[in-house]
Amino acid sequence: MADPIPAQAPPRSATDFFSDPLDSHPLWFKPSLFLSPNFDSESYISELRTFVPFDTLRSELESHRAALNHELIDLINRDYADFVNLSTKLVDVDASVVRMRAPLLELREKIEQYRASVDRSLVALKSGLKQRSEAASAKETLQILLDTFHVVSKVEKLIKELPTVPADWSNGDVNVAERNSMSNGISAQHVENGMNLRETQSMLLERIASEMNRLKFYIAHAQNLPFIENMEKRIQSASLLLDASLGHCFTDGLEHRDANAIYNCLRAYAAIDNTTSAEEIFRTTIVAPLIQKIIPHGASTVVAGSSIDELKNDYQQIKQCVEKDCKFLLEISSAENSGLHVFDFLANSILKEVLSALQKGKPGVFSPGRPPEFLKNYKSSLDFLAHLEGYCPSRSAVAKFRAEAVYVEFMKQWSVGAYYSLRLQEIAGDLNSALTTTSLVPIQNINSGQRNSRELTLKQSVTLLESLRSCWREDVLVLSHADRFLKLSLQLLSRYSNWLSSGLAARKKGNAVSSSGCEWAVSAVPEDFIYIIHDLNCLASEVCGDYLGQVLQILSSCSAAVLDSVKLSILHGGKSLEDLVPLVINTIIEALVEKSVEDLRQLKGITATYRMTNKPLPVRHSPYVSAVLRPLKAKGNLKVSRSPFAFALPEVLLEGERATIYLTRETRNELLLGAATEITGRYYELAADLVSVARKTESSLQRIRQGAQRRAGASSDVSDNNVSDTGKICMQLFLDIQEYGRNLAALGVEAATIPAFCSLWQCVAPPDRQSVISL
Repeated sequence: MADPIPAQAPPRSATDFFSDPLDSHPLWFKPSLFLSPNFDSESYISELRTFVPFDTLRSELESHRAALNHELIDLINRDYADFVNLSTKLVDVDASVVRMRAPLLELREKIEQYRASVDRSLVALKSGLKQRSEAASAKETLQILLDTFHVVSKVEKLIKELPTVPADWSNGDVNVAERNSMSNGISAQHVENGMNLRETQSMLLERIASEMNRLKFYIAHAQNLPFIENMEKRIQSASLLLDASLGHCFTDGLEHRDANAIYNCLRAYAAIDNTTSAEEIFRTTIVAPLIQKIIPHGASTVVAGSSIDELKNDYQQIKQCVEKDCKFLLEISSAENSGLHVFDFLANSILKEVLSALQKGKPGVFSPGRPPEFLKNYKSSLDFLAHLEGYCPSRSAVAKFRAEAVYVEFMKQWSVGAYYSLRLQEIAGDLNSALTTTSLVPIQNINSGQRNSRELTLKQSVTLLESLRSCWREDVLVLSHADRFLKLSLQLLSRYSNWLSSGLAARKKGNAVSSSGCEWAVSAVPEDFIYIIHDLNCLASEVCGDYLGQVLQILSSCSAAVLDSVKLSILHGGKSLEDLVPLVINTIIEALVEKSVEDLRQLKGITATYRMTNKPLPVRHSPYVSAVLRPLKAKGNLKVSRSPFAFALPEVLLEGERATIYLTRETRNELLLGAATEITGRYYELAADLVSVARKTESSLQRIRQGAQRRAGASSDVSDNNVSDTGKICMQLFLDIQEYGRNLAALGVEAATIPAFCSLWQCVAPPDRQSVISL
């Protein structure tokens, strides 16, 4: 016998005196509620959570579960002997199992038989459904074949009602007897209603076309069937007869401008999805003869050489012909709710014939080799296309017209890219030729008194401005390529700026051989750069002013964002010109300083004048001082020369006629102050170096003299009242800078405001006069 199940120890003893009894529970915990048939755990917990914490509730539930497990084990152990002895009480169980198995096997057999029967019924049902579907499909195919046969027969019958000779019905109205002989009751009914034979014919053709449309539908759903293949010849024959008859009727309607007949024919063409034939008939019948008269394209015409003729007059005549002879059909095809929107006579008839005539009669108009004529013809063509678009009833029709293959092919004929390349070479080539000269080229009569300060003075600058304006001239600009011409304008400004900056850099280095195209800057005299400053200011003002306004006016149809970008780019180009003005001013200043330094170097002779001599203290300035600022003064007479830039001496730079006309007062003051500051700085460097050397030399001689006297035992005979050579030199320099300061004041420059002059004053002035600068 198996051992009983060991009982688990209770969580606490029932006789534990220090805790609650085993079966004790809080007042809020009622295990009896768990046995209720309507017990809901969620509602039970939601009721207790208001006053019982979750931890307390969980602990109480776990205690209750442990108690229940303990009780269950106790019950099993209590009746464990009876549970084990249960197997010994089961007598003859195998026999009972055999008895129970027989009816179960019988039931299984019946179920399998029923399942087999159901499977057979299902197979039969599926087979019947399949046969039914095949029958329906065969019936549908048969119905299509029957409908196809009926439609073919109907079409053939209707075609037989058409006149066999176009001349029989192209003459308009005929008598009733003739109509009755050519038509059935339907056509006779139309005749009785007063309709002419042409309109009746067009209505009959529209009906035939609708039947042919049905026939195409049937054939599409019954392809590769022997019946259809056998009827293929009949169908093709009927289709050919329909096309021929429809073409004759449409042609006759166009010649007589029969609106009703044309409308019916167009509906017929639309029904059979053969818009191309209608467009081609209109092109060859109406458009081609008109265009042939305007633009003959025979072999003799091409040889005669009319390829460079302008197209403006030709387009004007074509517009008149379209208005007079083609507008009626365009109005019919574009009528609202007419269903004829599938036709595009503008592109596939009119424009196609015009393109063909131009290619055959005037092929030279598409060549950009002659840019002026090419641009005129291109703009005339755009105007002609815009005129044709005026016949489109809606924006969608315009979009459809522009998307047509003929329209695209027509636009491809105009090589605007090649035209721009030629204009680029032309405009940029002129500027490049002007900038590659070895010297600055003044414009003619630059020295005449008729010129004013607002006009450009150099050919290079004039060429730049002309090139910039050429980019936006009406006879040059292609608005669709405005971005390219804007780019060209900016490139021209950049080319001019680079030419000038490179020349200034080469001049500063003093070598033009290494920089090709910079020879002009090295060979130019300082006066030449006055023209450059003037032209830079004029160009910057023009580019950022009237030129910018002109460009924005031309591009006024663009968006605000595009206009802002264009404005910023052009203003940036103008600013690049303004930024070059300080560089040119510095170049002039450097030239003036170098000229003045040549005279300043004469102060080195002061040392030789007073060293080891008995000359008294100087009482007047040196002669070289008057020549230091000579490049800034207006002295001397004009010197005539063959060169337009050599008519004035360097001595008349800032106060000469050229500077007063072409430089503003602010620029002249800037040049004057800059040159004076630089000259004074160089003056201070030379003088300070001279004084320093003199003092060092005097100190060395003094030590040698004192050593010799000590060795000889003689006392010094030099009185303290005697002035040393260095003192004489400093006094001479002091008198010189006083005169220099007075010369600066005569030019309008206050010497005391120049730091280098103050340093020079402190270096050479006597001790009692160093605190105050007085000239």
